[in-house]
Amino acid sequence: MDWTRLGLENAGFTGFVRFADLAAATLPAAPGVYLVLRADDRSPYFLETSPAGRFKERNPTVSNALLAEAWLDAASVLYIGKAGAGAKGKRGLRKRLTEYRRHGAGEKVGHWGGRYVWQLAGSAELLVAWLETGVEDPEEVEAALIDHFVLTFGARPFANRKLGAARRKTGPMGRHR
Repeated sequence: MDWTRLGLENAGFTGFVRFADLAAATLPAAPGVYLVLRADDRSPYFLETSPAGRFKERNPTVSNALLAEAWLDAASVLYIGKAGAGAKGKRGLRKRLTEYRRHGAGEKVGHWGGRYVWQLAGSAELLVAWLETGVEDPEEVEAALIDHFVLTFGARPFANRKLGAARRKTGPMGRHR
């Protein structure tokens, strides 16, 4: 896959909505995967303190050294996430992206993954794109996207600090542990 916006659009990703506009966007309720992308290729400026909400009394702030170590100049994709249907089938992209946005706005919301994006100055300008996964398991699609990203760039996306949940069960590239 081509990790540019055009390549992602060709792969079926839609949206490309700024975080600042996400609350007013029409988001699909279906399960899927989503990406957070830079809108430009400027060098990052990291905030000393994350504005994201504390969850279970954990502070989302990490050191600027950790952020700089995770940063990939060559990549516009900063985070790859998933949104399953949930046990009652009522979750999906709309609910998960709303939680992510609210976490970044400082609310106590359970979306710890991807928290590095909130320490970027101008995080409201970052773009969010999504892809409904249909019958495919969003965990598997997320893991495959992270695998492909690692093959392309040699590291996980900036805000993905873990392999996808499906790979934590099987290991990188789908190999069983």
